Amino acid sequence: MKPYPSLFVRLISGVLLIAMTYAIYVWRKDIELFHPKILWSSLLVFIAYTLSALSINALMRFPGKQTWLHILPTVGLSYGATFTIFAVLFMMISNSFVWFNALLTTIYFLIDYWWRSKKHIDMAFIPIGRAVVAEQIKEVNWLRLDEPKLPENPIQAVVADLYSPDLTALWQKFLAQCTLDNIAVYNIRQVEESLTGRVRIHHMYENDLGSLLPSPTYIMVKYLFDCVLIIFSLPLTLPIMLITAIAIRLESEGNVLFTQKRVGKGGKEFTIYKFRSMASNSEQNGAQLAQIGDSRITRVGQFIRKTRIDELPQFFNVLKGDMSLIGPRPEQKAFVEQFEQSIPFYNYRHIVRPGLSGWAQVTQGYAGNEDETKVKVEHDFYYIKHLSFSLDVLILFKTIKTILTGFGAR
Repeated sequence: MKPYPSLFVRLISGVLLIAMTYAIYVWRKDIELFHPKILWSSLLVFIAYTLSALSINALMRFPGKQTWLHILPTVGLSYGATFTIFAVLFMMISNSFVWFNALLTTIYFLIDYWWRSKKHIDMAFIPIGRAVVAEQIKEVNWLRLDEPKLPENPIQAVVADLYSPDLTALWQKFLAQCTLDNIAVYNIRQVEESLTGRVRIHHMYENDLGSLLPSPTYIMVKYLFDCVLIIFSLPLTLPIMLITAIAIRLESEGNVLFTQKRVGKGGKEFTIYKFRSMASNSEQNGAQLAQIGDSRITRVGQFIRKTRIDELPQFFNVLKGDMSLIGPRPEQKAFVEQFEQSIPFYNYRHIVRPGLSGWAQVTQGYAGNEDETKVKVEHDFYYIKHLSFSLDVLILFKTIKTILTGFGAR
């Protein structure tokens, strides 16, 4: 299930946009056709456009409906970074050429997004084995196949439980013919993962646990990138933290910061820092998961939890190496011990550093009970399995949207 249009089509479109920019610029400025300024500018926008196309294609591979808001920062970052590099190298470029092409590129990707959002995925499924529940997966128009025969309406793919012993030779022959007819055939587990953003593991053989091992190189680069982002954001975040601390202290007595032991990478405990959003004696009866409308939360606490300001002190956890900006949320040891008994492979989420925000938080929100936690863990497994720069960027964009909307706050 690859993003459409393909990267090749996007690159061809980019070349046409650059040619259009080139022609209009030469005509408007009445400049010679191969002037060095527009040649260097053309190279700049080609690199920037390619980065934008690669990034957008990567983002569109992940489950969930992406919004047009992801396009604007992606194009802006690609063009801004490339422009900065060319400026530092004192390349002779035209600002108006670059700005005009960036505008055309943004319009193209927005139109492309609008067109894609109108399209529906039509898929058929064979109701055998685990594929029986395929039609419960959203974002797809499902057609049930009760006999090995293609429907009259065209479909994009056929989904089946390829490991089911009930998949007869007749059905296997049908699936082989579908492949020969250029109709994609997917295993239900692959489709579940791709469309839901969750990796379900109930037995060792159901998924390749080795694929959940992230790249050590990227983990190191990710930590350095986290530190750079935090240091550059301090002029903005430090005043916010100061105002928050004053507001908390004025509303109620007690410590401004809330500290608690959480389980991190490798199952090791560390002390997490947060702004206190509950009454000082909120956990005198033991650890409890936050619920919607929790009476323990103060008025200031409601605001800082909704906007995620309460998480800002965890920047220091990131700098210490206890956490990352993006990753599975850390839990208290009491909950970890409880979930390890009831949720298969729960402790596998401790392969990576926990994060301030994560795939589960931006797709599901907070988990308030064990059933929601099971779904959350499946999202965590998906994040670990597909850990990459593009997925981290997507989560960052979704986190900003979450902060603006208050999604999942409790």
